Amino acid sequence: MKKVPGPFRKFVEAYPECGMTYEALAMASREAAGYSEKDAELVKLALALGSRLEGAVHSHARRALEAGATATEVRGVALLGLTTLGFPHTMMGTSWIEDVLREAGKAAAKAGKRAGKKSKKGK
Repeated sequence: MKKVPGPFRKFVEAYPECGMTYEALAMASREAAGYSEKDAELVKLALALGSRLEGAVHSHARRALEAGATATEVRGVALLGLTTLGFPHTMMGTSWIEDVLREAGKAAAKAGKRAGKKSKKGK
């Protein structure tokens, strides 16, 4: 499910040293903060929601799922924003999270169909 946004991929292709340095900084800051990968992605998702950054919300929701967060936990980040961010911004963030959850559901269904076809061929 790893989906790297095109602009970031192009940036890394054009400036590989900057891309590696950026990734190293992200890893070092997570380790220094003492968070697990899943918890760090949920925190970053909350920061992205609070900053109203749609692309970052999509990215960190995907990354949180990849790190083992459940759909309920990812949705919960937006729900916790209700009293801090307000209803309109919570609804906006929820819609962005639902974009990612729909995408993940479609990918899982597609993978399930492929797995079913492989097991039928093996019989």
